[in-house]
Amino acid sequence: MSKTLDGKNWVVKQNALNEMRTYDMNLQELRLFSVYLSKINPKNKETRAVRFSLAEFQTIMELKSPNIDYFKKIARSLLTKIVFEPLDEGGFDSYTIFNRFRVIQDRGGDWYIDVDANELALPLLFDFKGRYFKYELWNALQLKSKNQLRMYEILKQYEKPGNRILSIEKLKEMLGIKNDEYPRFNTFKQGVLDVCQKALNENTDISFTYEPFGKKGRGGKVIELKFTIFKNENYKDKLFLGELINLDENEPHDIVSSDYKYADDAYISPVYSSVYEERIQHLMSACDDTFSREEIIVIYSLMAQKVPHIHFDEQESYDYLRHKYRELEANDSQLKRRGEKIGNRYAYFKKMIENND
Repeated sequence: MSKTLDGKNWVVKQNALNEMRTYDMNLQELRLFSVYLSKINPKNKETRAVRFSLAEFQTIMELKSPNIDYFKKIARSLLTKIVFEPLDEGGFDSYTIFNRFRVIQDRGGDWYIDVDANELALPLLFDFKGRYFKYELWNALQLKSKNQLRMYEILKQYEKPGNRILSIEKLKEMLGIKNDEYPRFNTFKQGVLDVCQKALNENTDISFTYEPFGKKGRGGKVIELKFTIFKNENYKDKLFLGELINLDENEPHDIVSSDYKYADDAYISPVYSSVYEERIQHLMSACDDTFSREEIIVIYSLMAQKVPHIHFDEQESYDYLRHKYRELEANDSQLKRRGEKIGNRYAYFKKMIENND
């Protein structure tokens, strides 16, 4: 049903598909989509159904011993990702990318994940006749947030011309960032552009610079950006998914009897332990380093229960905690004006996450 996989596999993506919004996919779902594209043959629609071994799927999705109930949550999320395709006559067509997610055990006792594309989405996935770009899969697997992965694809498409001009509004749309997020250019620059620039330079085969372009808006507001794209000769060693799976081959893969729990790094494969540690440190900074590493780990585990749709995305998790921490600060200020105060800030913050207020 599918070829074996490592980081050298090529992801071939139609330009029109790449120009669309990110379908509200989180980082792991975007990775999975990249792996899916690397497994199909874009010249043969018969390859549309792709099979993942359980070890392969767990590595892509950063899972550790999930059970059937959790796979149902993944299926529900993946099968509701919608493409909005603009029509020449105006308006748009909309449909889901995938129409099947199956968890199955073969006669030998091995577990597999089968994913199949929606019939309506096939023209975007196959036979695009020259209007495409491609990249080696390892580039997508090494990036640590959906903004980074999407920025890579957005710029990789224009690597040959070497530059791309985008309005900030269009760029946000392609990244899947809401219009009211990062309303000031400086915050967008610091929270998205600079972070992506550093990540691509350190982890992929391209790097970029950017600068304001064209006319500015009212009050000198930056409206457009010009990106200059370079071949990156200084990227890190390539990440091969096959090697990562082999490192984890002794992990238990019985998804029926596995205990499913939200504790410490229950979701995180040992392969990604360094990524997990970086994420915890990043989340600590979202709260101005007010809470300890152990306290943030508990908070992060709670997020898996209360906001699972953003839990694995580094930037969304950071933004969520940053927003909650600002609420904490605002509540504390209000109490102080009344001569009161929050006694245990960690317990108060933890309760906010538990209630998802």
